[in-house]
Amino acid sequence: MTPGSEPRHAAHETVEERLAEEVVEDLDLHPAPPAKKDDEEEPFPSMSEQISEQLGGVRGLIESSLPVLTFVLLNVILGDTVAGLEKRTALYWAIGGAVFTALAIGAFRLARKQPVRHAVNGLFGIAIGAFLAWRTGNAEDFYLPGILLTFAQAAALLISVLVRKPIIGYVWGIMANKGQQNWFGNARLFKTFQWLTLVWVVSLSLRAGIQFVLWQMGEANALGIVRILISWPIYAATFAFTAWAIHRVTSEQKAEQTV
Repeated sequence: MTPGSEPRHAAHETVEERLAEEVVEDLDLHPAPPAKKDDEEEPFPSMSEQISEQLGGVRGLIESSLPVLTFVLLNVILGDTVAGLEKRTALYWAIGGAVFTALAIGAFRLARKQPVRHAVNGLFGIAIGAFLAWRTGNAEDFYLPGILLTFAQAAALLISVLVRKPIIGYVWGIMANKGQQNWFGNARLFKTFQWLTLVWVVSLSLRAGIQFVLWQMGEANALGIVRILISWPIYAATFAFTAWAIHRVTSEQKAEQTV
């Protein structure tokens, strides 16, 4: 997640999209395609299929981690801990380094004629955080947009459960069911998507909550470490559990149909 259903504006959301498609492929969560006739024309891919094809993989995790890692390293090395530069000066260098890294990633992908949509989204998130940190002079504000966005995602997921339209179900329809949202008529899948969406609410709230506490404490460096070493692993574990749960249900239903 939140993975598909979640907004795609911040750098960590891009990571989730890319990891999501890779796990879908690895666990074969796609429904079995019907046999094609020899004279049947290849259908034009749906919008959902085209979106799915644009999602990246683990490489996206590395690319989206680099700007944050650059910010953390420069802020630590140039600050009081090592070089002893004035706090705001070290912050400006850290901001510049993060933005430059994001721009370099985008330029590299563009030079290789690779999709740059994710790089642009990542740069957008970095730019907002950099602007806030520059205006306030507080390094921890670099992470504030991502924290607020994660809380908003958790709220959207919770609302979708309350109105009985679980977002995880829509994400599965886009990523593994060729854009078809026919799971509403499948009571077991519907129930599975309902409680899995609640699992994502808890996961997102936990990730954002930890970071929010550190933000209030003004622990900028700890925020960066949590963002890289804790936040994304929590996402990966939640997605792996989600993929396993869906795979179990769909596999059992396929087995029942063949009996």
